[in-house]
Amino acid sequence: MRDIERLLSLYGESHQNKTNVLIHAIAVPSIYFVTLGLVWSIPVPDWLAQFNVTWAHLIAVPVLYYYFMLSGPIGAAMTLLTIASFGGINLLVYLDISVWKFCLALFVVMWILQFVGHKIEGKKPSFLEDLRFLLVGPAWWWTHWLKRMHISY
Repeated sequence: MRDIERLLSLYGESHQNKTNVLIHAIAVPSIYFVTLGLVWSIPVPDWLAQFNVTWAHLIAVPVLYYYFMLSGPIGAAMTLLTIASFGGINLLVYLDISVWKFCLALFVVMWILQFVGHKIEGKKPSFLEDLRFLLVGPAWWWTHWLKRMHISY
């Protein structure tokens, strides 16, 4: 069994209840977005800022590398989510909405929702056993869409 299949299978064990799955379908990509937004909000040194690069851009590179190492289609899908997330961050900036305040508030709400989902499920979150599951969650979210498009991961 490939590593991605094993990780997704283990993650899926604590995500069987339809309500929990629905909550995660909303919360997981939202948390990915707001985490990038929070990291984007950390000030960068002037030498880096002159290239219009943030910490979020720098962190996205090894994160996406990890996803591509797990699976090409998952890596490509996560690249799309990353691009959409940066687009959302740029929209917040354009609308003059504080990125860090918006992202922090949404981060708290989405994590509360996830814990509610796990309470309903009756199983603890996977990341409490292995921190890699913080990255597996978005991949798991994408597998549902990839299956619908008949793309194997």
